[in-house]
Parts: sequence; structure tokens; C-alpha cells
Amino acid sequence: MGSSNIPQLKAVLFDRDGTLVHDVPYNGDPGMVQPMPHARQALNWIRTRGVATGVLTNQSGVARGLLSLSQVADVNTRIDELLGPFDVWEICPHGPAEGCGCRKPAPGMIHSACRRLGITAAEAAYIGDIGADVEAAEAAGTRGIIVPTPVTRTEEVTAAREVAADLAEAVRLLLAPPAAGEVR
Repeated sequence: MGSSNIPQLKAVLFDRDGTLVHDVPYNGDPGMVQPMPHARQALNWIRTRGVATGVLTNQSGVARGLLSLSQVADVNTRIDELLGPFDVWEICPHGPAEGCGCRKPAPGMIHSACRRLGITAAEAAYIGDIGADVEAAEAAGTRGIIVPTPVTRTEEVTAAREVAADLAEAVRLLLAPPAAGEVR
């Protein structure tokens, strides 16, 4: 009945640090990359259903002079080796004061990823660990789920429409058929 109005999920986009891999501030060392619990399992569930995956990450360390784009690329390559392959990567190298349209909570990276995948924002979901992630999803018109970590602020969790205990639960929420009359 109502489910015919719900777009089919065609992509799940992920925040990088604190969501797919443990957050190491301004990490430029691929050797320090460690996947989050359930990351591989969650990604496998998505991929076996033919759903695309992508990573969207703010990397203000580039603008701050703490990291080079090459170091970010090396870390991303390591993540791809451990958890990939991902269909799309989006990186915002700007600092918070630069006013770009890509830095989360702005929706620019989500829109760009969806364009590159040939889908609408409504056909994607975004999973992250902080309020800026779910704010970016909402601004883009994408379903957003927050997976809190110890650094996630209580008010960010309270403000989120959907909260999951871990990546496995977030993906189960996305892959579950909607309840009768549910609008997503």
C-alpha cells in the first residue's frame, strides 16, 4: 500500500572515521587503520543485495596543514583493501571556516556521490557517528542513521530520527522491509 511510494535503496553511504574505522584524529598512516566492529559483515550484507556503497569524509586536516591529500588517499586505499571495494569516495579537504558546500553538515558530498552513482538522494541512506552526519543526510533528502560512539554528544543522538547500536543494526534497519503504512 504505502510501500510503493518508498524509493528502493540503491546505495548506502558511510562516514569514514568513527563509523567504518576507528577514529584516529588526522590520521595519515594507513597502518593505524582499524575497522569498526561489524563493519565487514554490514558491508557484505549490503553488497550481496546489489546495493552500492560509498564513503564520505570531512578531512579538515588537509586545510589545517596536518595531512596531505596523498596521505588521505593512502589511508583510503587501506580502508578499501580492508573493507572495499567501495563504489564511490567523496572527500572534503576544507576547514570549518571555508564555507564550502561539501563539508558535512552540508549535503554536497551526498549529492555528489548520488550523481556519480546515477541515483537520487532518496534512493540512498547515510550512516555516521555524529550529528553533522545525520544533518547532512537530512539536508540532502537522504535517510540518515546515527551509530553513536563515546564521542557522540547526547543531544546529537536525541536529535537523530534513527539510532542504531552498531553498524550491523544500522544495516538491518535499512534492509528491513517497511512496516505497513510506514513512510521513510
